[in-house]
Amino acid sequence: MLLGAIIHGRGVSVRLTEVEAYLGEVDPGSHAFRGQTRRNAVMFGPPGHLYTYFTYGMHVCANVVCSPDGIATAVLLRAGEIVSGMEVARERRRTSKRDSDLASGPARLCVALGIDLSDDGADLSHGPIRLDPAADPVPAGLIRTGPRVGVSGPGGSDDFPWRYWIDGDPTVSAYRASVPRRRR
Repeated sequence: MLLGAIIHGRGVSVRLTEVEAYLGEVDPGSHAFRGQTRRNAVMFGPPGHLYTYFTYGMHVCANVVCSPDGIATAVLLRAGEIVSGMEVARERRRTSKRDSDLASGPARLCVALGIDLSDDGADLSHGPIRLDPAADPVPAGLIRTGPRVGVSGPGGSDDFPWRYWIDGDPTVSAYRASVPRRRR
């Protein structure tokens, strides 16, 4: 379970409080839905590596690859609580009004941790970005699940309610339903 795990970045460590799962070639919301490309190759294995990508022309997001080689599944790191390196995170995220906002949202989390596109494919077992299991697992009664953020149409939030978060945690990002694009 990734909730409660600690991800160590460049001078900052974050306890994961929100994640979102993607099931490869059977999931229309996944980058791997249409098969392997140069951009998504890391998603196809091996597990335990970081898949990073650029989105909306301005943000880097990061996922943990989860399945054996050849099967493209990944979990988007959506939000977390800074557990060390608070001053570094504040410097990187100067526009944050509260400490709970420093890594609240996938792009903010990457900025706070110092993750960028050069980390694509990084082995999370021995850096430069490292992932440690939760020392104290999150109690099952605190784990919530619901629709993924920004995924619409077939495979959207009704089909895959694979967003997981720790109930009541102030770092969990605000849910925003997908808005279908209008064709011109």
